[in-house]
Amino acid sequence: MTDLQTAPRRARSASWRRLSSLRVRLIAVFAAVALVTAVSASGIAYWLNRDAVLKRAQDTALNDFRGSLTRNVSQLPLQPTCQDLTALATQVASSGLAYDVVVVDDAVPGCTASSDPIAFTVRQVPATLVTAVNEPRETGPGNPYEYHLYWQRVNLAGPYVVGGTKVVPGGPTAYVFKSLQNERADLNTLGWSLAIATLLALVGSALLAQAASATVLRPVRRLGDAARRLGEGELDTRLDVEGNDELAELARTFNRTAESLSEQVAELSAREAQSRRFVADMSHELRTPLTAMTAVTDILEDEADLLDPMIEPAVRLVVSETRRLSDLVENLMEVTRFDAGTAKLVADEVDMADLIMSCIDGRAWYDAVELDAPRGILAVVDPRRLDVVFANLIGNALKHGGSPVKVRVRQDDEAHTVVVSVSDGGPGIPEDVLPHVFDRFYKADKGRARSEGSGLGLSIAEANARIHGGDITAANNPDGVGAVFTLTLPLTQPPAPGPEEAR
Repeated sequence: MTDLQTAPRRARSASWRRLSSLRVRLIAVFAAVALVTAVSASGIAYWLNRDAVLKRAQDTALNDFRGSLTRNVSQLPLQPTCQDLTALATQVASSGLAYDVVVVDDAVPGCTASSDPIAFTVRQVPATLVTAVNEPRETGPGNPYEYHLYWQRVNLAGPYVVGGTKVVPGGPTAYVFKSLQNERADLNTLGWSLAIATLLALVGSALLAQAASATVLRPVRRLGDAARRLGEGELDTRLDVEGNDELAELARTFNRTAESLSEQVAELSAREAQSRRFVADMSHELRTPLTAMTAVTDILEDEADLLDPMIEPAVRLVVSETRRLSDLVENLMEVTRFDAGTAKLVADEVDMADLIMSCIDGRAWYDAVELDAPRGILAVVDPRRLDVVFANLIGNALKHGGSPVKVRVRQDDEAHTVVVSVSDGGPGIPEDVLPHVFDRFYKADKGRARSEGSGLGLSIAEANARIHGGDITAANNPDGVGAVFTLTLPLTQPPAPGPEEAR
């Protein structure tokens, strides 16, 4: 996948991490709670006020309409005319509460008496209200009247409450039209006020969440920084503990954990130092008698042909095992230098082709190795240490892989590195062995552990590569034939490594 394809994915991942941070989630939770609470409270307040305002307005108008109708209907003649009904509607509507009245009478068919005949007629009265007003109810102890005052809210070019009642006995029917436009304006004002209050509550909750998250996240951030420093090796990192809340207890737990970890690391470091000193001391102590033994075995090897044929195999075995033991001691001493951070890099500018050719010629491998190394690739390296690296890689390829062994050298101008690959024609490295080929004392064939070296060669080669600022990788050839070890080194000398880098 190209960088152009992965860049949007990385940007989305970073945006998602920002959106999923604890601060954002706290603000979102506070805002959601405040929004739900404010909307619920505002909705309840609005509906309660709406019902109260509308009920008060309509009850006032209907009660006034009933009283005015009762006062004025007595002046109506027994056989009223349309003009009399119109006068009644006008008188009833003149009470001062700004409502209009429509009066109809079955005795005066075709007459619709209205205080505002242009705007209001009986046709504006809902059919359900007309039916309810004109339907008599059965009288009894709880209902002394056949006819009652009924009302209904309708929309007639605006909100209205329409009420109606029948004048008994045998009188006309009167309807009142009361506009609720003023009440609607008041309710709209109330709604806007509640919406603004909800918005202010939302903003306030966000600010409160910001303050709360800062209070909560400050110790969490300090804990994260302390954990990062502890992970980087600053084992003396501790947190200041304040208070007795959960975060304070978390800080105490961190301090106890850091203290325990520091003690364990100190103990392990002491044991490791003791082990390194033991190996180093043992190697130095063995070196002196091994030097004498090596001199003796060299003499025995020269005289082996003159010895009794029964003794010759034993002599040659002693010679080979003494050399093997000498190599093991030298390798152990080299490992202890890397572990102690005392391995030094004596760098010089050399031609990589000459260095590899010198390694091959010095071990008489020129007939078994194919070298593809153009001259002129100069690198600042330690020739002695690289000779060890090349000897290990090429020797392992010859011993475990088999012909053809090919060594190829190329320069990477973009990365300013030189790349040396050593491949063989053997069966390759098993997949379960590949991750462990550079481990110390690791051998793929446990049954041949006695005769296949110490298991330190590749580990020392990797350490030598790293002290140069490079690296070694192991893999199988893509074509399925043989293994390939790739050494990558910078062309220029790296800075002097510290103890941790040398390890």
